[in-house]
Amino acid sequence: MAPTYDDSSAHHSVQANARRAADLVNALADDAEPKETAAVTAAVAAVLRAYGETEPFVLTPADLADLRAAARRLREVFAAEDADEAAVRLNRLLASGTGPLRLTTHGGTTSWHPHLDSGDDAPWAEWFLASSCLALAVLLWDRRRPPGGVCASPSCPNVYVMEGRGPNRRYCSRRCATRERVAAHRARTRPPGAPEATDEALRGDRVTS
Repeated sequence: MAPTYDDSSAHHSVQANARRAADLVNALADDAEPKETAAVTAAVAAVLRAYGETEPFVLTPADLADLRAAARRLREVFAAEDADEAAVRLNRLLASGTGPLRLTTHGGTTSWHPHLDSGDDAPWAEWFLASSCLALAVLLWDRRRPPGGVCASPSCPNVYVMEGRGPNRRYCSRRCATRERVAAHRARTRPPGAPEATDEALRGDRVTS
């Protein structure tokens, strides 16, 4: 679950907006078994609430379809192998899915901050794509590396944001990193002919992320 941010200025920080982008991409992911519309709506609303967006959240089936389409396009940025490819994909999205840079306070309810959507009442998908592109572009510019990645665990489709200036991450959470280390260890030590551990067994080795 995404952390809750209480300071209104944090709601519009680059890092927070990038994390929100990743959390929404994950909430809107095209799973092998499609989620019920109500479940997706609840997941999206939970992310919006965690990052301080103003309720109520009115999300129609058409809104969800457009949000999912935007999430698929943003996932391509997270999946880029290097900064150059991430920049190419971001430039493509900035050219086709965002408007001119503007500053807003949302009617005096927040501090001034930049937007790339067409207005404060822009459709959900337009806002999601524009705000995510802006945050991810600034992270790439500032850190000279991809702004995020896709979890290296074969059983996890989640995307994540690179944190700070340390080594590049490979996993979305400590839980996934630990599960893959356990799987690799078991593969090295498994006697010849012994069955492989199931995904369910590996998921039992959990570390709180």
